[in-house]
Amino acid sequence: MKKLLITTAVALLFSTPTFAQDYVLYNGKVFTAANQKNATALVVSDGIIKYVGTDKAALKLAPKAKKINAGGNTIMPGLIDGHMHPQSGGLRMSGCSLNYLSLTMDEMNARIQKCLDEDKDAGPNDWLVVAAWFEQEMKPSGFVPNYKDFDALKTTRPIFIRNSFGHAAQLNRKAVELVDLKNQKDRAGGIIVKDKDGNPTGRLEEAARDIVFEILPPPTEKQNLIAAQTAIKAMNAQGITSIFDAYTDIETMTAYQTIQKSGELTIRPHFAVLVDLDKEPNMDKAVDEVLRERKMFDQGAAHVQPSLSVHTAKIFMDGTNALPSLTGAMLEPYYEEKDGKWVQGANYGVKPYIETEKLSDLMLKLTNAGLDTHIHTDGDRAVRVSLDATELMQEKYRKQGKGEPMVRTALAHCELVAPEDFGRFKKLGVLPVLSFQWERPAADTWEGSKDVFGAKRFALIEPAGYLHDAGAKIVYGSDWPVDPLDEWLAIQIGVTRMALPEDRAKYPERLGKDPGLSLDTALKAITINAAYSLHSEKYTGSLEKGKYADIIVLDRDIFKTKVDEISKTKVKFTMVGGKVVYEGK
Repeated sequence: MKKLLITTAVALLFSTPTFAQDYVLYNGKVFTAANQKNATALVVSDGIIKYVGTDKAALKLAPKAKKINAGGNTIMPGLIDGHMHPQSGGLRMSGCSLNYLSLTMDEMNARIQKCLDEDKDAGPNDWLVVAAWFEQEMKPSGFVPNYKDFDALKTTRPIFIRNSFGHAAQLNRKAVELVDLKNQKDRAGGIIVKDKDGNPTGRLEEAARDIVFEILPPPTEKQNLIAAQTAIKAMNAQGITSIFDAYTDIETMTAYQTIQKSGELTIRPHFAVLVDLDKEPNMDKAVDEVLRERKMFDQGAAHVQPSLSVHTAKIFMDGTNALPSLTGAMLEPYYEEKDGKWVQGANYGVKPYIETEKLSDLMLKLTNAGLDTHIHTDGDRAVRVSLDATELMQEKYRKQGKGEPMVRTALAHCELVAPEDFGRFKKLGVLPVLSFQWERPAADTWEGSKDVFGAKRFALIEPAGYLHDAGAKIVYGSDWPVDPLDEWLAIQIGVTRMALPEDRAKYPERLGKDPGLSLDTALKAITINAAYSLHSEKYTGSLEKGKYADIIVLDRDIFKTKVDEISKTKVKFTMVGGKVVYEGK
């Protein structure tokens, strides 16, 4: 009986809203992300959308509801970010950051020195972690620092500088000595970068960063809680109402669980648990750990009030394509400079971290456990192997006599995809999860990619439009904090594939030959398509009767905004489950 009462109490907690305010949103331009056109108003009651249609009918239907006049601006579904790392974003917002700036070595040292000087409580041997280093923007272009370049800093502290892509890091001299880098062996899936004489430069690629991660003191429970709260606040201000945390941990989910239990969770979080066969080669044990964490934190079917969802395993297949890392898995070698000319070399990047047959077996185990697979794929070979493994997994699943698998497989990033693989996404039902802000000329996608890819591949870089035209369901994911959190900038670039107007003197061309996306398609990628990727399209992602009232109102009619000004869009207010969680100025 006691167990029954507890279960009933939990059910009531999630099924009964703690607010009773009804709303009529009217005088707007409603983008439903569904088939309904020309709507101007919504009615919200008990956190549910009760009506979508005309002002007159909405006002008549709910005469006593609170009225919100949209002023002719866009009313649309809350944004759903299909791939991000919000806890990292929250932690980095309160730590030492290089803020993605273009810096000389002297400027970089000056900013780090400022962090050191301001960190009054640190001891002489305490680690300083530096975030948001956009190393492709180092000046002069192509400059890659060595640990010796940080000797100008006035400190005895070890320093760990994380590049913004999250795939490489740089150490100072004290850190190199502290971890005895010269005598460290390469980790599986990682590279300790060395100079021509075989000495470490202090640069760590991919899994080699674990050398430091294993000894860094983890954030405290309080720091994790503050980071989650900070991230949620920033996301609500952007208009984000649901997220997919693409690589989480128990500490992060604990922080979100704490916030949820206090009734202060204002976003719908979905979490992925990492499966790393280098660290746990036993597939059954690896899948069991995902299931264990799902049991700990997943709160079952969704409700109007936000709750936690854990239904995905994250897998890495390669690193990152651009200079200086070149750790994408490629079908053809990168180009290299010889005698002043760029010629194809012998470097294929990394081998895919898991071979096809083994990956298909892992995916089958996950599928049989009811878990989605979300795979990091930057290079075209990583994409190819992942698609092959998906196809093989589906064949194996059907042979079990279970029909079609109900999971939704996603490939994140897909920065290079071979043209013969474009149509396979639709055929296999695989979702490309893309970061539109990378679809403009910039240091990483231009100087860092143009020559090393070669002209043929560079024409295909960031193939959102090609994939869409081949029938793929495009999903957007910011990958924050790889870049600053700016969903509206990303939407603009997804449409234009151009640098911002102030950068066009340096980058006057579109990126590659890809046709780009329409505004309608880009908005659906960050609403209904992202909801589909999270199995939540039945209750979020579009403005339709019966769905949860996850709604935002913009400061403009976005469909009448010049494409080069979409990035200036501001959110006037954000509503999650019928509760206003953010109000702008």
